[in-house]
Amino acid sequence: MHIIGGMLKRSSKAPFSFAGAGADHIFKLITGHPSPSHLLPHLPLTPSLLSDVLSRLLLAHSPTSTALSLFLHSLPLSSPSSLHTLLHILTRARHFELSSNLIQNILLSRPSILSPYSLAILLSRHAKFQSFNSTLHLFDELRDSYTRAGCAFGIDEFNVLLRAFSVQRRMGDARRVFNRYHANFTPNSSTLNTLLLGFKEVGDLMALDLFYNEMVIRGFEPDVVSFNIRIDAYCKKGRFLDALVVFEEMRSKSLSPTLQTLTTLVYGAGIARDLSKARQLFDEMFDRGLAVDRGAYNALISSYMRVGDLNGGMAVMDEMAREGIELDDVSYYTVFSGLKKFEDVCKLYGRMVERGFMPRVRTVMLLMKVFCDNKRLDLGLQLWDYIVEKGLCLDCHVLDVLLIGLCSAGRVAESYQCFKQVVQSGRQPLDRTYRLLEGLIKVKDFEKLKELRDMMSRFEDLDT
Repeated sequence: MHIIGGMLKRSSKAPFSFAGAGADHIFKLITGHPSPSHLLPHLPLTPSLLSDVLSRLLLAHSPTSTALSLFLHSLPLSSPSSLHTLLHILTRARHFELSSNLIQNILLSRPSILSPYSLAILLSRHAKFQSFNSTLHLFDELRDSYTRAGCAFGIDEFNVLLRAFSVQRRMGDARRVFNRYHANFTPNSSTLNTLLLGFKEVGDLMALDLFYNEMVIRGFEPDVVSFNIRIDAYCKKGRFLDALVVFEEMRSKSLSPTLQTLTTLVYGAGIARDLSKARQLFDEMFDRGLAVDRGAYNALISSYMRVGDLNGGMAVMDEMAREGIELDDVSYYTVFSGLKKFEDVCKLYGRMVERGFMPRVRTVMLLMKVFCDNKRLDLGLQLWDYIVEKGLCLDCHVLDVLLIGLCSAGRVAESYQCFKQVVQSGRQPLDRTYRLLEGLIKVKDFEKLKELRDMMSRFEDLDT
């Protein structure tokens, strides 16, 4: 249990009242308190509330130690969802040994919350940033830990390892993994589809077709997933007609298209700018009695925006609202990306803020560029205050865009305040952002210049 160490120091006195506290309130208290561990014994957590708070910590890029302390203290309340969120936080910061230790400890305390997806989060990140041999060593180490704990470790976990290399487009390594371990695990359709998916990610349609035909010759019976992968590969390459041929082949084998099949084809029709076909395929989902989800609507929105039909895209968003389907960041980003008029951007932005939606960094970046390019720094600052209030990640590139606009307008005081907020959140601004602000402050306010340099010196201390 060495990952816990001395992280948790409990206090018997509750410094705050938590009556009726929700995820937002608890998140702000934890991230704003100088010693978050002192609050943990007093938090009125439930399994769902723990998961929500961890999700906020992930979204805000909060320190990993805060999330880990919260999870360990609330381990009896943990769920697969909260574990997955914590693993995302740890592996994003490349704390791979810490993540492995966490899994090994959970094997002894809460094995029921572990799943192949838990390993997928760790192994996929590890394969991305570490060597091939190091990733195999980690896999072997985890397999031994599962065996010692009396937990099953089989083909699903092996497929996770294959997928870790396949999604990184390292098909040579994926084949090496297959050749090394397949005798210890009995490959199934998921194993072969994982490799097929890898060839799709590489984008080599010829290699994908050759591998698919090789599998069929060897007696592999393609399933719906196999056809979905092939259809997706053709759609992403803009070969929509070829995707339709595969779709007909799928139906000829009496395999029923799934929601994913039709959603992929709607995206493909959008890429081909065939709006009528996109709408036809979307309507087919209802004809087949499929439960149309947010992803399907986003695919249709994308098709409208690709052909420049703003009214059609907005109508689909209204249709989602009527069906009780919440918009997500993909929905907003897709429409924002297709809008040509600044007034339309402002209208949708107002709608987003009114609903209290929390956009991701790419959407914030897009909006900030639009506001600053149109000299609407008031909206840029309003957006900045909005993400600060929501506790979202204060991205350094977003800060850079805002500060260039503010400094160009001579609004140095506001630039300095935004810069300071980023530093206080623990993130290091871009060097050019710092140099720009430093140059302007240097000729106006020596006291602020000293404070600015003191703030940046903390990052120099971390580098040494």
